[in-house]
Amino acid sequence: MGFPDRRTANVLLTILAFALALAIVYVARSVLVIFAFSILFAYLIDPIVRFLQRHSLLWKRLRGPHVLEAYVVLLIMVGLGLYAIAPYLLKKAHLLNEIPAIAEKVSSGEIATDLQNSLGWSDDKALRLKIFLQHHRSGIENSLASVEGLVSNIAAAILVIPVLAIFFLSDGDRLADSVIRMISTKDNYARVRALADKLHLMLQHYIRAKVTLAVLSLTYCSVAMLVLRFPNPFTLGVLAGILEFIPVAGWMISAALIITAGVLTHSHWIWMLALLGLWRILMDYFISPRVMGHELEIHPLLAIFTFMVGGAVGGIVGIYLSVPLVAALRVIYCNNVSTAHNPSRASLELLEPAHE
Repeated sequence: MGFPDRRTANVLLTILAFALALAIVYVARSVLVIFAFSILFAYLIDPIVRFLQRHSLLWKRLRGPHVLEAYVVLLIMVGLGLYAIAPYLLKKAHLLNEIPAIAEKVSSGEIATDLQNSLGWSDDKALRLKIFLQHHRSGIENSLASVEGLVSNIAAAILVIPVLAIFFLSDGDRLADSVIRMISTKDNYARVRALADKLHLMLQHYIRAKVTLAVLSLTYCSVAMLVLRFPNPFTLGVLAGILEFIPVAGWMISAALIITAGVLTHSHWIWMLALLGLWRILMDYFISPRVMGHELEIHPLLAIFTFMVGGAVGGIVGIYLSVPLVAALRVIYCNNVSTAHNPSRASLELLEPAHE
């Protein structure tokens, strides 16, 4: 059997290169996810940096000092928020030391005895729960280990992402231009540049949608806590708005903090819990798909489907990155269709001003 011809060899090499690229992406998926979140965080901070740069008396042509100013402002805001809720967190700080013991009781089934004593359960009900927990002990222990690893990864990402975002904020334009020149040729540079500008505009709209959802959560939670006479309603509302940027875990953390504050101050925490549950349903199935669909020009039903598929494939990260990924694919597809129907347009798009 003779050696394959040149065309067949090129096809095989292309398939091999594609498979190798997929393997590299799979192995380095955690690093790529951190870089993706760093880029999104840079887009979030970029309007603040531009505002400071426009209204600064010094260093208007330098972005570095204004990036530092934006970070200082964010750190002050986070510090003020933590300072406001610190009294309520300190009252429950001893629970952190009890978490390993509680986890051991859950996996061994001994928690059933504690629940029986505190809630007045019958012996039969407590025994059924204890048998159920003991039967699923390995699964519970694996889940607890997964949660512990997830918390560690999130803590590490929180430290790394802002640092990487500094580089994207300072040298993002030059980095993007270098990548475009690396992947494009002299003939298609204009088309690749126009596509990069459209993707840049799409990411700006995505961050605008996330900010809109955060402001809505901030307003709803603040008003609800003000009506129910919760302590520091606006501080907890701001915290709920900020945590809205974190998918799934964000609203869970904010709800836990709000309900804990309500329990400790004997506020109407049961009503607040019901209102938070109602808001979550409205946010996930009505508000968020419509806001995302409007900003990214995708149908709300497609946005819901994208959220669900992203969660099934990639968990929390998949939920967060699925919508911008689908929006990016839409931009690429529309750009290719537009270029195919009007190839002369691609050569003119380089002369148009880039979107900011």
